[in-house]
Amino acid sequence: MPEGALHAARAGLGREDFDLGADEVRALDLGAPSRATRVVVAMSGGVDSAVTAALLHRAGFGVVGVTLQLYDQGAAAGRKGACCAGQDIADARRAADMLGIPHYVLDFEARFRRDVIEPFADAYAAGATPVPCAACNQTVKFRDLAVIAADLGAQAVATGHYARRAAGPAEPELHAAADPARDQSYFLYGTTRAQLALLRFPLGGMAKARTRAIAGRLGLPVAAKPDSQDICFVPSGRYDALVARLRPDAMAPGDIVDLDGRALGRHDGIGRFTVGQRKGLGLAPQRDDSEALYVVRLEPEAGRVVVGPRAALARAAVALGPLNWLGDAPPDPAGERVTVKLRSSQPPAAATLRASDGAAAVTLDAPAIGVAPGQACVLYRGSRVLGGAVILRPPAG
Repeated sequence: MPEGALHAARAGLGREDFDLGADEVRALDLGAPSRATRVVVAMSGGVDSAVTAALLHRAGFGVVGVTLQLYDQGAAAGRKGACCAGQDIADARRAADMLGIPHYVLDFEARFRRDVIEPFADAYAAGATPVPCAACNQTVKFRDLAVIAADLGAQAVATGHYARRAAGPAEPELHAAADPARDQSYFLYGTTRAQLALLRFPLGGMAKARTRAIAGRLGLPVAAKPDSQDICFVPSGRYDALVARLRPDAMAPGDIVDLDGRALGRHDGIGRFTVGQRKGLGLAPQRDDSEALYVVRLEPEAGRVVVGPRAALARAAVALGPLNWLGDAPPDPAGERVTVKLRSSQPPAAATLRASDGAAAVTLDAPAIGVAPGQACVLYRGSRVLGGAVILRPPAG
């Protein structure tokens, strides 16, 4: 972000906007601020986590910054000789040093590869489109950070996610961020009740402009750092190159067929496609949009990419994998009215959830286009996140 944009972000904010207000401190549910109340802040090297650490430190809590080294950033970027720790780790350390808080860097490369990168490649090889950020939150970030927090004697773990944690009648609730444009609750659907009890999201009620303004006012070294746009371990955006390296069988050539099984062309790997995709099929161009072809489903066992018109993408019934439920009571087996997000960028849609005996499915009030296996179906009631699950492949045919 250019320096001028930082000045613009500060415009219109009063002095009180650059610290946590009394209501925001109470919402953290950590009692009166005290250096004896230790909070581990997951510092990624970006502006959001740096501001999270700054706000908690300035409020009077005992903040400890922890940065997880998750992958060899030099190898991921394809730059020989690049520092394995990466610029993000250096940025996190600089921010912690400026704030005067302890900072630890922990090597989690092996865990991250096992729990996030390998399943990511497996999913594409199986014809699915994974959500690696959700997998990372469920595993190395929240599961393993909880262990680290206990080892450090911390009472909470805070992150820079734009989501909200609110007190419920019996247990804390997870809610979408106040700013819909920044909401990251979709990626937190797998958070367990135990993790939610430990987690805090100080930025959940803020607009991004306020976060940037705070960073600029405090002189944080990452104040103008751009937001990450790509999957962290695929900084080039070429996920297919990673899949080809880890799962070369997923790049075996095969047929592109229509809904009736007629061969229309050839592809160079199931791992390069996702349901709903239109570009990159390598087929003869259609005369107009009404004749455009989309990936309707992937058949990895046969090595086939099945294409059809946009109407063939419509689905109302969506089968789900194991359900992570955060509601107060178990879902009604007769049907639970919810809204769902089937991709992070899509608005919530009305649906009915049915879950019993370990099986779950949602029926949408109106069919959705391009429901992709491997993505998450996240369940809401109003702003509250009720949980979610991975979308399964529908039966063939």
